[in-house]
Amino acid sequence: MAFLISFDIDGTLEFGDPPGGITVEMVRRAQELGFLIGSCSDRFPSAQKALWEARDIRVDFVAAKHMLPDIRSRFEAVKYLHIGDRELDQQLAEKAGFEFLWDHEGVAEPWLEWLESHGG
Repeated sequence: MAFLISFDIDGTLEFGDPPGGITVEMVRRAQELGFLIGSCSDRFPSAQKALWEARDIRVDFVAAKHMLPDIRSRFEAVKYLHIGDRELDQQLAEKAGFEFLWDHEGVAEPWLEWLESHGG
C-alpha cells in the first residue's frame, strides 16, 4: 500500500512565494520511491498544476488545502502527510486525519524512514 504526501506550496516548496526548503529533487525522490505526491495549497488547482508541469512532475492530485479530507477519501494509503508552513496547514491536516510536518522538518525527508519501517 502507498504513502501519500501533500505539500503546501508557498513557504514550503522551493518554487513557492516565498520559497521554502523542500526541493524539487526531494519531491522527485519520494515519487520515484512510490509515494503518492501532490499539493493542497491556497492557490487555485489550475495554478498548482501549472507549477508542477513547469518542473516536469506529474502529481497524483492538486486541491485547495481545505479539501484535504477529499484527498484522503480518494486515495488509500498507509500514511497521509501534509507539509506546510502555517498553523492553518497544521489545523486542516490534523482535522483531515493527516500527519503534519512543518516545512523546516520536511527538509530532512523523514518520510523516507517510513519505507524502512514498512519493509520497503
